[in-house]
Amino acid sequence: MSETITLCPDDRMTALLGAIEAGDERGLPVLLGEFPRDPRLHFLEGSLLAARQDYAQARLAMRKAVDIAPDFAIARFQLGFLLLTSGEAHAAQEAWGPLFGLPDEEPLRLFARGLSHMIRDEFDEAIEHLERGITRNTENLPLNRDMRLLIDEMRNKQPPSDGEPLSAASLLLRQTTFKPTRH
Repeated sequence: MSETITLCPDDRMTALLGAIEAGDERGLPVLLGEFPRDPRLHFLEGSLLAARQDYAQARLAMRKAVDIAPDFAIARFQLGFLLLTSGEAHAAQEAWGPLFGLPDEEPLRLFARGLSHMIRDEFDEAIEHLERGITRNTENLPLNRDMRLLIDEMRNKQPPSDGEPLSAASLLLRQTTFKPTRH
């Protein structure tokens, strides 16, 4: 028998988001204690941890959000993205797997497909999917900025001096300016 998911009330979630926006994150652990099965709180925790560059803990929080709510698409995408930026391309693609069942023009599906192409060093296809995702994504603009950074890197990449093509892993690891966004 699975545990019941009890969501944090909207008014308390709104208050928490306002406090976080003002720089006060103290309410998040309190609400996580009261609503340990609210996937949104774990997603928020993961986003904040990623913003602080605590990627290992961010992945754990995102994984918890996805474990609680497997259809929580943005948490699933961000988990995969954190895995990818940590050099775990295969695990990222596994995390994104259910996103490929979303409608063809769903931005998160397009982003996941684009990143999957990038993993295989198929940069033209990657750029095409990422750009289509950006065009269709009107809800999460910080994510569009992240995808635009990747597109710019792919377009501006310089092959190593030995003439070998730049791998997707090298491309991600070279991005010193890239920081996962807060959501």
